[in-house]
Amino acid sequence: MSRLLLVSNRLPVTVKADKDGVSVVRSAGGLATGLRGPHERSGGLWIGWPGDVSRLTEAQKASVEEQLAGLRCVPLYLSASEVSRFYEGYSNRTLWPLCHYLIDRLPRQDRDWDVYRKVNERFADLVARHYQPGDTIWVHDYQLMLVPAFLRARLPQARIGYFHHIPFPSSEIFRTLPHRSELMRGLMGADLIGFHTLTYVRHFASTLMRLLGLETVVDRVSYDGREVRLGAFPMGIDAQSFEDLAKEPAVLEEVRVHREKGPEMRLLLGVDRLDYTKGIPRRLLAVQRLLEREPAWRGRLRFVQVAVPSRTAVADYAAYREKVDELVGRINGLYGSVHNVPVHYLYRSFNEKQLAALYRSADVMLVTPIRDGMNLVAKEFCAARPDEDGVLVLSEFAGAADELGDAVLVNPYDVEGLADALEVALEMPAEERRTRMRSLRARVKEYDVHRWVRSFLDTLESVPTPPPRLEPAGAEAALARMREAGHLLLLIDYDGTLVPFAARPELATPDAELLDLLQRLATRRDTRVHIVSGRTKETLETWFGGLPVGLHAEHGLWSHLGPGEPWTSLNGVTTDWKNLVRPVLEAFAARVPGAFVEEKSASLAWHYRQVDRVFGARQARELRLHLGEVFAQGPLEVLPGDKVVEVRARGVDKGRVVRLVTEGLAPGTLVVAIGDDRTDEDLFAALPEGSLAIHAGGKASRARYRVMGPDEVRKLLSALLVG
Repeated sequence: MSRLLLVSNRLPVTVKADKDGVSVVRSAGGLATGLRGPHERSGGLWIGWPGDVSRLTEAQKASVEEQLAGLRCVPLYLSASEVSRFYEGYSNRTLWPLCHYLIDRLPRQDRDWDVYRKVNERFADLVARHYQPGDTIWVHDYQLMLVPAFLRARLPQARIGYFHHIPFPSSEIFRTLPHRSELMRGLMGADLIGFHTLTYVRHFASTLMRLLGLETVVDRVSYDGREVRLGAFPMGIDAQSFEDLAKEPAVLEEVRVHREKGPEMRLLLGVDRLDYTKGIPRRLLAVQRLLEREPAWRGRLRFVQVAVPSRTAVADYAAYREKVDELVGRINGLYGSVHNVPVHYLYRSFNEKQLAALYRSADVMLVTPIRDGMNLVAKEFCAARPDEDGVLVLSEFAGAADELGDAVLVNPYDVEGLADALEVALEMPAEERRTRMRSLRARVKEYDVHRWVRSFLDTLESVPTPPPRLEPAGAEAALARMREAGHLLLLIDYDGTLVPFAARPELATPDAELLDLLQRLATRRDTRVHIVSGRTKETLETWFGGLPVGLHAEHGLWSHLGPGEPWTSLNGVTTDWKNLVRPVLEAFAARVPGAFVEEKSASLAWHYRQVDRVFGARQARELRLHLGEVFAQGPLEVLPGDKVVEVRARGVDKGRVVRLVTEGLAPGTLVVAIGDDRTDEDLFAALPEGSLAIHAGGKASRARYRVMGPDEVRKLLSALLVG
């Protein structure tokens, strides 16, 4: 396998300093466990922040770096200010609540964006310094959403993957971010973008359409001349390890102690980071409600809530802890006694053996986040139950709910319903418990963390590496060839190439600067200029009839070779089909507000630039499918364009213009074609050998040169006049 460069906010290690020196200890988390094998087998590197080492002496820091190198870890050191603003600030005060649908928690001012951007750039610089041709790069999580694009700019040929470990929200939520488009473009630097569930993939695809106007076709998006893949890869745990742990004698002894403490008691268990997304207050309220309405459970129920300290420097988390403390105190005050209390609240970390003992002791496991990317605790509970007993109560808003359908699924916002589910779980017959748990365990064991890693990396490896492409130097190289040519023939598209697209076709009139540029190009020595457009001949005549240029309308149906020349039409083109197609297009326009139909001599166009992006794209797809089914064998072609679906007579394309204007070319003439969409690919394909094709934009193209949009096209043509 290729060498793997893993990139995450934190390295999978903990740096410990004591009187005996400093040590670097491997982490035992799910991500670290799953990626350890590929990391070691590939001889790769793991790049990230090692934690706060500011208090270490220089000798201790040197020791840390030596130990990290032995583990093939590359540290990126962050200052206290960067930790505060990049990690605690933008990552966890802005992106974390937003992705979990808690927009009321967003800061009023976006002060930390610049630091987030700069730290992401530092990560990309460090990765680029260690990159070797052929390496595979895998970037992890929301703290590094800009890294893929920064890497793509530095390493155009690299294979780059990105995995989003938390939920990706609906487009309506994500669009509330001030820097929403920059983040989306950041992710689109990757070749493969992975999420836990198909729901998150759909949300991301919808956001791409709304913010960047990019349409996802099944699982692929064309962007910047590349194909980006999207996919759902549900993350698992090291299930076998947890099962083995749950069978250890020391763990079984602790299970016995838990059960002996209250042989008549039923044990409910919650294990979470103390985070406001985990739904702990509503869970406590559900326990309170059950005790309130069912007095028989009082004195027979013990709810153990493990709350692992998290992000203690963030003010929202301190306030959240106070809220949980108050609820625990209130419930124990209401329903506790001298001999026991219903809620045992443990605000501390537990090691894996302690957790395994709790998992195996519990009658009911409560995993009820109000929103969660996956939630691996639910899977750990199942893996730690080789006795095939216990009931999992799981929030339908956790990513794990898509996989673990045999859990008791609940809406965590419905406290009364959650109390009902607790009662169902507590009273569930033994046979049903075992049937459900067998199914849950089979899923967790089959789709473990090792399968997750293999699935993602196999998919990433199957994505073709991006083709070599010319960045800004491409325009320079094209310009050099154009200047060297003895004679020059320019074939230039209009909409999207010389001018940006407008809401309606009639609004994209040429400005005075463009008309002057075309006039000067057409009068340049040994240069001929032709405008090759989908516009009608009447429009082109009105706009450019006074210039010494050739005009070609409706994708080559009509041609006007220069001043004083008549308009001529391609022979044998029928329009009888229009009466059949027009009603279809008009029906779609009637049901899509903002859409309209444009009629040309030998084509009909359904425009939807003013339509909601997602709705318009869906309707355009449906229209193309309908037209393809109905008129598949007819003399028609259906062309998808930029916010337009055009139906034209078969055999009419811009390629015929090339054949028309290149007859009798002077020796040494360089033919240059510039265009931006599907119709211009016909133009490029028909060019004689040795010609120069320039694509204006970020779509996939056969053109060997690329500039980014009308502004750069004009700069290129203006530079030609200077030389």
